[in-house]
Amino acid sequence: MANGGRLEIESVKDKVSAEEWKIRQDLAGCYRAVAAFGWDDLIYTHLTARVPTEDGSHAFLINPLGLMFDEITASSLVKIDTDGNKLMDSPFPVNAAGFTIHSAIHTANENAGCVMHLHTPYGIAVSNLKEGLSPTCQSAIFPWAKIAYHDYEGLAVRPDEKERLVANMGDKEVLILRNHGTLTVGSSVGEAFQYMYFLEFACKTQILTMSAGGERHEMADWAMENTIRDMMKPTGEQGIQMMWSAMMRRMERLDPSFLD
Repeated sequence: MANGGRLEIESVKDKVSAEEWKIRQDLAGCYRAVAAFGWDDLIYTHLTARVPTEDGSHAFLINPLGLMFDEITASSLVKIDTDGNKLMDSPFPVNAAGFTIHSAIHTANENAGCVMHLHTPYGIAVSNLKEGLSPTCQSAIFPWAKIAYHDYEGLAVRPDEKERLVANMGDKEVLILRNHGTLTVGSSVGEAFQYMYFLEFACKTQILTMSAGGERHEMADWAMENTIRDMMKPTGEQGIQMMWSAMMRRMERLDPSFLD
């Protein structure tokens, strides 16, 4: 039911573990952050997170089909298995076909606690470039050092594409889906978001640099190596937790309804 443009959704807090509830709040906060940064694409694209189960089976949270990203709440997220089947009652449908990419990565990579897939103008623009992502600036070096590519094969609904997608990504945390969009993987929601933030920043900076015209100034190889080495220090687990806590506070200031 809608109330003044806001959906009324029954809380599932008492139906899930404390650990799952925390992941639900983090993922809902991530959806709100994507909307706040203008990275959403109507009701399309997905952010998913793995949640613990008593029997050790795979279970994931995904957005309900039909909700805008700024409507997502912890309770509205749908729990599904690797085939996109619901594991808990929910009034919302699931775009099972849209889970194809996510299920492939989650299943192949036990460290994939969260997978973010977006269709942003800057991300797609870079995915269309033969050169792919360039180390245009300091902020671009971090995703550039972790990037992989996967060629476009049409709508990602065919099970046989999963094997090629996983093989192309390998052990990287950042993926450019050629002529399609961007994807990041993290052990936590916060980590996947940080990778996506720097990737999106890098793509935007690259396109703006190209549009400015003129000859680009290229960084020296030794300077890039220094940056890659030094950037690993502040991007450790503690730094990610600090960033994500700050982002969750920001989302709560904007609209705390995602926490319910």
